[in-house]
Amino acid sequence: MVDTEKLTKAPTFYTVREAAQVLRCNAPTLYRAIREDTFPAVRIRTRYVIPVKVIDQMVAEALATGSMVDIAKIAAERRVERELKQLGH
Repeated sequence: MVDTEKLTKAPTFYTVREAAQVLRCNAPTLYRAIREDTFPAVRIRTRYVIPVKVIDQMVAEALATGSMVDIAKIAAERRVERELKQLGH
């Protein structure tokens, strides 16, 4: 039996292709950003998925600040924080 509640529930993740459509960019551009660690994604073996919350947060930040959101800058800041945490700072 099919659980219709699960079918109507909003997704937790987008495929890269779906996220690219939402962001109005092409999928290869988004794949490149993911591989360069400048766009947040979850990797499951060879497949990437984008948490819906990532895109929701980008939209919320753009609306709250009224300016451009540079995801590469955010990713770089998070990378530095992660590296400092690993070093014990």
